[in-house]
Amino acid sequence: MSPISNKIGGVFIPVSNIEQARDWYCSLLGLPADGDILFGHIYVLPMDGPDIVLDSQIFAPDRVYQVPAFQFRTDDIHQAYEYMQTKNVQLTTGIENGHWFTFKDPDGNLLMVCK
Repeated sequence: MSPISNKIGGVFIPVSNIEQARDWYCSLLGLPADGDILFGHIYVLPMDGPDIVLDSQIFAPDRVYQVPAFQFRTDDIHQAYEYMQTKNVQLTTGIENGHWFTFKDPDGNLLMVCK
């Protein structure tokens, strides 16, 4: 038996400014931005499932995600797309195949929402 679990513990996202990234992601996800910034460069989003770890120490313009590293889930892809439009999020696709779309965070990381 392997000592390594087959579960995702967290996904790291490189960000240029930890406070601004915390506030943007918390606003987008409807989460309180009241947790501690750890070690001056890490903020763990309180997710339902694997953690999303924002980290300003690993940020470099050539390290942003050019393809989605993970997906946010939604029950209503059309409502999610409209919500992103109201938040002035940079959408990079329309709703594709009725199931998903991609967008960029303020640092240029490419992310996905999927039904």
